[in-house]
Order: sequence, then C-alpha cells, then structure tokens
Amino acid sequence: MNIRSLTRGDGVVIGAAVLLLIASFLDLYSFDNVPDSVDLPSLWGSGPVVFSVVLAGIIGGALVVVARGLPQLPKIAGIELGQFGAAFTVFAAWSALGNVFDVTGGYDNIEGTRADYLPSPGVGMILALVATLLMAAAAIATPLVPVLKGALIPAPRPAAPQPYGAQPPGGYGYPGAQQPGGYGQPQPGQPYGGQQPQPAQAQAPQPPAGDFSPFWFAVPVPRPLFAEDGSPTPIAELAPGTWYLAVEQRGAALVAQTQDGRRGVLQDTSGIQRG
Repeated sequence: MNIRSLTRGDGVVIGAAVLLLIASFLDLYSFDNVPDSVDLPSLWGSGPVVFSVVLAGIIGGALVVVARGLPQLPKIAGIELGQFGAAFTVFAAWSALGNVFDVTGGYDNIEGTRADYLPSPGVGMILALVATLLMAAAAIATPLVPVLKGALIPAPRPAAPQPYGAQPPGGYGYPGAQQPGGYGQPQPGQPYGGQQPQPAQAQAPQPPAGDFSPFWFAVPVPRPLFAEDGSPTPIAELAPGTWYLAVEQRGAALVAQTQDGRRGVLQDTSGIQRG
C-alpha cells in the first residue's frame, strides 16, 4: 500500500475513524437522576450499536483508505472496494442517528414506563454520530471536491527545479537520487547506462536524439493511465505524492512508466509537478 496515494479526504476519514473508536469507550446512556458514581455502559455494552455503528464505521473507513492505496481497485459483488466502504460509512451514520433518537431501543414504548427513568444519549453515542457523519461525508465528497482530492502527503520537491524535459541532478531516477547499476548520469566518454564504449568501427549508427529527455513527475490528483494501444480502459491510476517517469511525449500527452514497470499514456498532464 502506497501511503503517498492517500488524499486529504482520506485523512478526514482516518481522523473520524479514530474519533469513533474513542467514542466507543464512552457512555452509551445518560441519566438525569443517577449519581456520577454509577458505572454506565459504554457503546461496547450494546450489541446493535457495536455492530451497526462502531464496527460498520471502522470497517467502512478502512475499506475506503485501503482502496485508495492499492494500484488496482478490487471489487466485491461487482462494487469497487472504495464504494463498498463508503456505503458502510453511510450505514453507520444512519444507524448512529437512529440510536441517538431512540437510545432505549423501544423500551420506552412499554406501558407504564416512567419518562423520568428513561435514559438519554450519552456522550459516547453523540460523538459516534458526529464521527460517522464526518466519515460518510468525507468518503462521498472526496472524489467530487478538488480540495479533498489533493495529496495528504505532498511529494517531496527536488533540491533545485529543473527545466521541462531536463534530467534531474541524480540522473535517470528519483529527483536527487543516485541510481545503482549504471543507471546514473554517464561520465564523460562513457555511454548512457554505464556500459563501456565500443570501438568506433563496431558501433552501429544511432538516430539523432530528439528534444525530449525522460524526466520524473508527480500528479496533483489521481489520474488514469491508459494503454499505449489507445484502449479506453485504464491500466493503472497515478496517485498524488508518487514520482513517475515520463519516457516519451505524444502531443500534449505523456507516456509514463509506473514503479512496477508498466507503461501507459497520461492524457491529462495539466498541473503536474516536474522533478
């Protein structure tokens, strides 16, 4: 899982999940006529609340965050993992709302029950409602709101900015990094890649080099990478906070290479950060 692919919206989901976990250990009920010394149950004391609010919310948030960090989006019953998790968070928020309005779960409908003996929602139940609402809102709004789609952990900038198409100081690798295995910048009199020069008569004629040089870049928001054969189905998704290698330029598009060696066409190059 690549944590640099997480967005600000994912950060909100993670924070809300932590708040929900804290709320689960606080009071489920609140009584007006009960001394403070009475040990009231927490959210873990109610099975329906644990399953429909606490576990549903935490599992849903985890699915949303994990799906964002995977290179390929798995599906459950034909539904993408992130969408499945978002549905869980909405269910948890809906269940929390119902428990706040009817914390006794129907006990107050028994004939003869005194209203002054009935509990009201405790601080744990109220915080759980806030946490699940925040989590569900972030899970749904992240793909739609540009601010939430931004990288949670920005990509580190290189030591000095490079002009478009220029090689970073560290050679053919991450900005500012030294690459092993002859993958660094060639020395004077040494060909690219660190191989030993061959006699002039044994070298095959090379075509003249173009104006394009490979360079590293990062995307501001998640963007699809399409196959080089023009297929409309994305082969991968480029995530913010991760450096990718541009190996070729085709008009306004770039042919990019992922960390696992896959190549594809990035059609939307607006706002990319060049290394």
